[in-house]
Amino acid sequence: QVQLVESGGALVQPGGSLRLSCEASGSIYSINSMRWYRKAPGQEREMVALSMTGGNTNYADSVKGRFTISRDNAKNTVYLQMNSLKTEDTAVYYCFANIRRRGWYDGGSDYWGKGTLVTVSS
Repeated sequence: QVQLVESGGALVQPGGSLRLSCEASGSIYSINSMRWYRKAPGQEREMVALSMTGGNTNYADSVKGRFTISRDNAKNTVYLQMNSLKTEDTAVYYCFANIRRRGWYDGGSDYWGKGTLVTVSS
């Protein structure tokens, strides 16, 4: 089956930068979209960034101008470049993807990674 694996989470000081990666592996025909979500302690899960196959992107207002989502289609990988990090960015970050497994006729199924922890603290 398809598996998503996040990496890059770490402890970083306020104002610092971090780059998260999410690699999809398994039976993949194409990836329709990839997203980054996060869940802070005591908070609901929030979508922070979206990348569509056509190149369109969307960001949550809280991260706009500081975070950038990008994709390497050849590697089935999505990245989240996080700059000017704030303590409020502390959360477990999850990768999401809608993936076609068999062909163009397949509308796609949803998959989630297990998350990577980002802690912003001095």
